[in-house]
Amino acid sequence: MFRFGLPRITPRLATRLATRLGGACAAGLLLAGTAVPARAADVLERIARSGELVLVGYGDLPPLLSAQPGRQPEGYAALVAERIAAELSRAVGRPVKVRFQPVPAGSSPIQALSSGKADLACGFPFSWEQDMRIDHSLPIGLSGLRLLAPVGRFDGSPASLAGRSIGVVRSSLAEGELQGMQPQARSVPFDSLPAALSALQSGKVDGVIGDSIVLAGLAQSRGIQGLILSPELPYEVYGVACLVPQNASAYRHLVNLAIARMLQDYLDGEPKTVAAVNRILGPGSAIGIPQQRLQAIFEGVLIGVETIRIVPAAATAP
Repeated sequence: MFRFGLPRITPRLATRLATRLGGACAAGLLLAGTAVPARAADVLERIARSGELVLVGYGDLPPLLSAQPGRQPEGYAALVAERIAAELSRAVGRPVKVRFQPVPAGSSPIQALSSGKADLACGFPFSWEQDMRIDHSLPIGLSGLRLLAPVGRFDGSPASLAGRSIGVVRSSLAEGELQGMQPQARSVPFDSLPAALSALQSGKVDGVIGDSIVLAGLAQSRGIQGLILSPELPYEVYGVACLVPQNASAYRHLVNLAIARMLQDYLDGEPKTVAAVNRILGPGSAIGIPQQRLQAIFEGVLIGVETIRIVPAAATAP
């Protein structure tokens, strides 16, 4: 049986989330890229002309993003993108649809965002390096780095990793965290988290460190038994956000507004939003995050912004 626990949300973590813009990439990539930023101010004009919001990312990272050829992408990143597309539709005065553009494992979505070939990528951890080339949205959630391994193999402490082979995504937050907390571990880099998990299945590594939620989703989707995520509190906690082209303030404002509306709708109990989020992340999903925990995460995100209040329409005079 596959067992896992998700990060426990304490007041300290909720406050930390509210003050850290970022994106937990399920893959945990610290993205690299050298492209010169495109004319990001034209993002809204491009979307208005085409009627498309181009979402770029990795299509094999459930529950964040899963994509099959010829089908619309699924997952939390896709849900966020749909809400952003709806906000953009109101802003530009025409329907806007999401078009998914996959990125190969080991590649970066930054070049597509910087060159004007894509408009959005969701679910990536904050990096000062990548912030030089793209901008970050409000967080869309919270995740953290933990170790996935067979039950009983590790106790989750950094000391237990010494001398063991640990799979990580190449040039990722997880790789840097492992080197910092246990330099005596043998870091084994892979191009993607799915590839690292395959190596764990075949016995090529003793464990994998990566994004907690995506590791859980990948293991569930493959039906792998006998694995557990540890420790209870992640090695590192970070916000999960979207990446947008740099210096496109009007567009970024609408992205942030859409995210804030979605999180507020969940907190306010709006039925469609609650059902959509819970189906992917909450009670009844493969991940099974308790609804109270999701509410704590979303409340933490919204601490630093104005509450969006629904104002009833004025009553019509008889």
